Amino acid sequence: MNLYPKELLNSVEEITIEMIQKNKLKALILDVDNTLIGHNKNISEEKVQWAKNLKGQGVKLYILSNTNKREKVQNIAKKLEIPYIIFAAKPLKKGFIRIQKELNLKPEEIAVVGDQIFTDIVGGNRCNMFTILVEPVDKQDLWVTAWKRPIEEKIKNKFKKTKEKNKDVF
Repeated sequence: MNLYPKELLNSVEEITIEMIQKNKLKALILDVDNTLIGHNKNISEEKVQWAKNLKGQGVKLYILSNTNKREKVQNIAKKLEIPYIIFAAKPLKKGFIRIQKELNLKPEEIAVVGDQIFTDIVGGNRCNMFTILVEPVDKQDLWVTAWKRPIEEKIKNKFKKTKEKNKDVF
């Protein structure tokens, strides 16, 4: 099981059209909680503009969330004008594959973007998609996520060291 993302960024806004083109990506599967929104459930205007910009350049966006709170996800999807799936049960493959088939793309043309290694990154890696781990929007977590954060921090630190070491090779 590969726990490492392909990229580690501070926020979704760091995903640029240049990065997307360089990696031959055509779509982004986005997590909602702590990726697009914090606990206040409001999406920032910067994230709305970021999504609008990418869509305007032909990048497809799709929300895949484990939450059962339809209204919350629906509101975000409506603001971004993109489709969504809730109750995804990530890291199971079902939701990722459904989106891949709907978009009619190859797995390697899709990036999975999220704040959690054990759901977003593991799920995307299991489906052979490009994975991007972002820092959580909020430091406050639900109990179901909070206990995993120290483990994820260790994995992120090891990933950073590995990436730094491999830079010297090329």
